Amino acid sequence: MIDYLKAFHIISMVCWFAGIFYLPRLFVYHAMSEDTPSQDRFSLMERKLYRGIMTPAMIATWGFGLSMIALAPSVYLSQGWLHIKLALIICLTVYHLLCGQFRKRLVDNPHYKSHTYWRMFNEIPVVILIAVVILAVVKPL
Repeated sequence: MIDYLKAFHIISMVCWFAGIFYLPRLFVYHAMSEDTPSQDRFSLMERKLYRGIMTPAMIATWGFGLSMIALAPSVYLSQGWLHIKLALIICLTVYHLLCGQFRKRLVDNPHYKSHTYWRMFNEIPVVILIAVVILAVVKPL
């Protein structure tokens, strides 16, 4: 049972990160767009990605992960790496929610922030992904 939960946890995490990496890239293009049809197209793409893929994948990632912990709390909660991983996932969840707020603001003002800002903003989840994978695989603590 735990292996299936772990497999679905990884699948949902991959889907979540795909969206987390792609949405700020759409923000870059949205901020660079000058015409209304392009801005409308990016707004639609951003909304569908955020609501239809990213948020369900985030919920699934949390659900499968917490289910694994619930099935074997003494195993997981005694390991220090998991506490750090959970803190990073909370940070990623905050990043996700910020993306949702930024998405709404871009609808009203596509030039709310520069495309350079969005390029830099897009690097944050890369650092989190590297740390989470190392923690989950190496289990250094």
